[in-house]
Amino acid sequence: MDKRVLLVGGKKSFMVTSIEKELKAEDFEVIRADADVTQIERMEDKPSVYLIYVDDIDEMLELFVYLKDKSVEDDISISVIGSSDELEKIYSKISQDRIAAVFERPVNVKELGSKMTAVVQNEEVRLQKKKILVVDDDGTMLRTIKSWLSEKYQVFMVNSGMNAITFLAKNKVDLILLDYEMPVITGPKVLEMLRSESGTSDIPVMFLTVKNDKESVAQVISLKPEKYLLKTMPPADLIANIDEFFEKQKIKNYK
Repeated sequence: MDKRVLLVGGKKSFMVTSIEKELKAEDFEVIRADADVTQIERMEDKPSVYLIYVDDIDEMLELFVYLKDKSVEDDISISVIGSSDELEKIYSKISQDRIAAVFERPVNVKELGSKMTAVVQNEEVRLQKKKILVVDDDGTMLRTIKSWLSEKYQVFMVNSGMNAITFLAKNKVDLILLDYEMPVITGPKVLEMLRSESGTSDIPVMFLTVKNDKESVAQVISLKPEKYLLKTMPPADLIANIDEFFEKQKIKNYK
């Protein structure tokens, strides 16, 4: 089990030092960071588990706005240490269902160590799931698809073709669900760009769109998407199509 945690905030306070010591006693590798968005963004090989110590909520709100987007894009696990008043402000910036664990002050450090072990165990289970990138300029559709798929798959979301290209330059996924009509770079153009690059040419892509006319379908057939699915299909049918794809892929790999 990869017991790595990014401990953010608290600077050099006695409590944060005690928390770090307890986590290390629980065999965690603890990586420290200030509550600075630029510093965190520049860090390489960051853990997927974040533990945020809130010491000045007003100064840290920018961090939680950043984490709101990162939790959606990168599907990181976020746990928070703070007072009840601070937690209310945090929930105004980031959805409560994106918070894996909450520790209200005063903190029971021993209890925190054992609970963070459970958080990491849950994260390990999640990381074993297949990774799907959903590309759509409609934020509501992104969140809806994520809610349908998250129980069985790791789901990452981007809201434009260019953001998809940027994401895939740094991250590996097992499948892309791609919208057809998007501003600036359309779905077919995104797929064409992916097929032209060696690092992304083999990533399976399914179109998920409202466009069902023959001309639109014919335009992308030469790019060989795995499937061409309609957004109007029931959630169970979408999941069944994805399950079927991965099952066939598993059988193919065994041969």
